[in-house]
Amino acid sequence: MTSLQPPLWRRAVAELLGTGLLVSIVVGSGIAAQRLSPNDVGLQLLENSTATVLGLTVLIIVFGPVSGAHLNPVVSLVDYVLGRRRGTGLTVPELGMYVVAQTVGGIGGSVLANAMFDVGTSVSVKDRTTPGHLLGEIVATAGLVLLIFALTATRRNTLVAPAVGAYIGAAYWFTSSTSFANPAVTVGRVFSDTFAGIAPASVPGFMVAQVIGAAVGLGLLLLLFPAAAPRVDDVDRRQAMERTGS
Repeated sequence: MTSLQPPLWRRAVAELLGTGLLVSIVVGSGIAAQRLSPNDVGLQLLENSTATVLGLTVLIIVFGPVSGAHLNPVVSLVDYVLGRRRGTGLTVPELGMYVVAQTVGGIGGSVLANAMFDVGTSVSVKDRTTPGHLLGEIVATAGLVLLIFALTATRRNTLVAPAVGAYIGAAYWFTSSTSFANPAVTVGRVFSDTFAGIAPASVPGFMVAQVIGAAVGLGLLLLLFPAAAPRVDDVDRRQAMERTGS
């Protein structure tokens, strides 16, 4: 399957650009929201979440044909785990490259958003480490993983972009953490002391919660869709053949 895909460097560039633009959208719209609605936090969140829903949907559509548009280390990790059941999917080096690209992209996205709004890049001081926040991250990440791979396993790939955008938009509101659900985005948001920022001390807890959430999502996927791994591999193989005209 790997030979039918674009080369790893091209996929890594797509993951870097996609994750960077995602963080730029989240951080930039948060800064804009603060300026447009300085006295209404609820309206700020609405503005921030609306931009994220639309932007994330577009990014998945654009970068999906190149790298799968994971834009998220836990999504890449689950893809790797599912692939191991059939000896296909991301290899360890590919997984490592994806995670590095996503993390670098996330940091770059914050820096870009800060620059666009003439906000100096600085480390956030916004503490988000509470039991409620961490539980929210588990729920948000579990739901995201279940959604993505359930759609893929049931051959409804065309729904992934709008469905993921809609889910993240909803999770902004129904989770206490506003649904980071992404280690690379979490790291990136450290570098903007603005509406969307997160303090470095909160990052380890968020990452642990996200990994737990991914494991919960994977468990639910295999419980509800026991043939998920073979179907995911089959869909990935077909998409790769379509991209190369094979």
